[in-house]
Amino acid sequence: MCFDWDSLRQSLNEFHATSGSEWFSVKKFIINMADTTSNFSSGNLPASNPLSKKLNKILETRLDNDKDMLEALKALSTFFGENSLRTRRNLRSDIERRSLAINEEFLQTFQVVKNQLDSVYSDVKAMSDCCQDMTTRLKNAKAQTHDLINQTTKLHGESQKLQMKQQVADTFLDQFQLKPEEIRTLRGAKSGALSQDFFQALARVKQIHNDCKVLLRTNHQTAGLEIMESMALHQESSYERLYRWSQNECRMLTGEAPDISPILCQALLALQDRPVLFRYTLDEYGTARRTAVVRGLIDALTRGGPGGTPRPIELHSHDPLRYVGDMLAWLHQSTASEKEYLQTLLKRCEPTDDTIQDILGHITEGVCRPFKVRVEQVLVSEQDAVTLYKLNNLLKFYHHTIGQIINPDAALLSTILEIQDLSHRMFFNSLTCNANKLLDKVELPPADLGPTASHTQTMTLLKDVLQCHDSSVVTLENKKQDFKQILACVLDPVLQMCSVSASRLNTVDMAAYMVNCIYLMQTTIALYEFTDTRQEMLQAQIDAHIDTMVNEQAAFILNRVDLAHIYGTIQQHQPKQGPLSSIQGLDPITVKSAMNKFDSYLASPDSLMLAQCTLITSSKNRELIKKNSSELICKSYKLMYDAVCDPKNEYGEYQSIVPRTPDQVEKLLM
Repeated sequence: MCFDWDSLRQSLNEFHATSGSEWFSVKKFIINMADTTSNFSSGNLPASNPLSKKLNKILETRLDNDKDMLEALKALSTFFGENSLRTRRNLRSDIERRSLAINEEFLQTFQVVKNQLDSVYSDVKAMSDCCQDMTTRLKNAKAQTHDLINQTTKLHGESQKLQMKQQVADTFLDQFQLKPEEIRTLRGAKSGALSQDFFQALARVKQIHNDCKVLLRTNHQTAGLEIMESMALHQESSYERLYRWSQNECRMLTGEAPDISPILCQALLALQDRPVLFRYTLDEYGTARRTAVVRGLIDALTRGGPGGTPRPIELHSHDPLRYVGDMLAWLHQSTASEKEYLQTLLKRCEPTDDTIQDILGHITEGVCRPFKVRVEQVLVSEQDAVTLYKLNNLLKFYHHTIGQIINPDAALLSTILEIQDLSHRMFFNSLTCNANKLLDKVELPPADLGPTASHTQTMTLLKDVLQCHDSSVVTLENKKQDFKQILACVLDPVLQMCSVSASRLNTVDMAAYMVNCIYLMQTTIALYEFTDTRQEMLQAQIDAHIDTMVNEQAAFILNRVDLAHIYGTIQQHQPKQGPLSSIQGLDPITVKSAMNKFDSYLASPDSLMLAQCTLITSSKNRELIKKNSSELICKSYKLMYDAVCDPKNEYGEYQSIVPRTPDQVEKLLM
């Protein structure tokens, strides 16, 4: 049986052409096998047996390394399932059918593409024909409407220019003209309420008026002047309406705690552009609040607070301090409240401090007369100096406190200052009257040589006054000046009264009495400042009277021990008179007798104290008198001791006459 290898080779070539590279290996193998078989069947075997060589070569071939062969066999295995004679014979036809099926499938697929391409081509051709037709028609139309297009272009340009002019005109009107609703807002009823729209429209008018200044610097001066004139008319009518409304609102602020609306604050802010109207509005507010403050003071005096709490101030008229203090406290609170109300009213404005102070002074001026009348009645009817001085300090305190709120030139502060001056005069008049009473009826010194009852009462009064002044809130300079006046007004008459009272006493009694009286004055003012100068003056007088008592005490001791004559003679002795022992009364026996008495005194020094020294109220002064008198005795004894020991005086055995040395005497006495 002979296999047609040529036909198989041809089929494989056709299959390879249609199937691609996957059949290349199969084709190569089969073609080689066909060539070998053909040669073998024809009997043209060479001596070397080429078939055997090929078979051996095929047998020796390692399929693992031949990728093409593997690919061919792999592709063949997909449809060559059974290796039989029939399948081998039909292999070519199978390959051809498979190739044909692939080609038919390829043809069908490309047939669809071709149909679509034909459809696209027909559409494009139709569009091309349409465009060509339209181009032709447009050329014809353009040729026919050339003039119309030129005219349309010209009109379009003019239309754009007109639109631009319209935009400029609209912008100009928006910038330099009011809208109808803004004009209606500004021209509302004069008595009608204002709203936020009114102030916005007014601000718009002001802005347009200012913007017109730009037009005056351009070629549109006529339009600028006309617009400025129109805006000026709108402004004047608007400010007139604003002023009337603000004036009416301020007139209604007469309550105890006025309710100041934000619209009123904004109205005053707008009125600042018209200083005259602004000032008139503030004056109207000040008048309304002045009436309210006066009514409030009268109600506080006669009716009290809401529901009777706090009670009416007039109920405490019997207590001058509380009565005047309550009125001053109410004035201080009212002044502070009115300043807060005024600051709230002007919180959006920028007023000067003088403007605020002027309005505040006008508001508080109404209460000056009722306050002044009542306080003057209290001062005129009060006779107690301490109460008058407390009232004076109270007025000073509130004058300083209220002065931190309002201007010092305000009528209220001037009134308080006038009343303070009156209380100051009344106080010193009271002190002067008290001093005159002391001098009109001078009391005699008591038996204990202490201060008289009137003196003690005056010092008690002075102490109370100084205590009031020490606790008052005034400047140091004022305190110092007041202390000087008070001390001069009280102490000088008292000192004069003491001198007159002691004029009939002997020297020792007068000195003791004056020491006690002056010491009481000194201790009274010692606890207070600004009294150093006066204390030094009083201490100098005490020292002078103490010196008098020291001399009297020393003379009293020397007289009691019979040394006074001896001491006086020794002081006046001159050397030309001869020795002391030859003078009568200074002989050794007399001197020795006196020295013995003195020695007895040294044993008990307190036994020879003056009675007036024990009546000194100050223990310090008593000790000072005792000490100074002892020093004086020691000095006197030393003088006599030196004279006796002097050989010129011829006392002989002086140790028996003066057994104690001056140092021993000083130790015993000191």
